This record gives sequence, C-alpha cells and structure tokens, in this order.
Amino acid sequence: MEFKIVVILMLVGILVFLGRGVWFLAKGGDTGNSVVNSLAIRVGISIALFAILLLGYTFGYIQPTI
Repeated sequence: MEFKIVVILMLVGILVFLGRGVWFLAKGGDTGNSVVNSLAIRVGISIALFAILLLGYTFGYIQPTI
C-alpha cells in the first residue's frame, strides 16, 4: 500500500512541476531559469519514479497480472 502512495505522490509531483513550467513559460519575461529548473526537477522525479518502479518489480513489490 505504501508503494502505491509513493508512486501516486511522485506522479502528482511530476504534474505540479509540469504546471509550474508552463506557468513560467506563459508568464514570459526573464523566467528562462525558472522554466529550466522546473524541467530539471520534473525530469529528476521521472527518472526516480522509473528507478523505483524497476526496483519494486525486482524485489517483488509489484506483481505482474498476467
């Protein structure tokens, strides 16, 4: 159960930083650094989520349904 909560929280975090990046991009002005930071954090969370899913499958926290 805790594994599902962690995955859902990471997906929400990805969406939050996607929204922040779009907000900074649409706002315009001198926010190029903010857009890059939001993108970097989002990519980092995505890579961490992928690694957690792989480790979860490897250690048996995720079972195939087929």
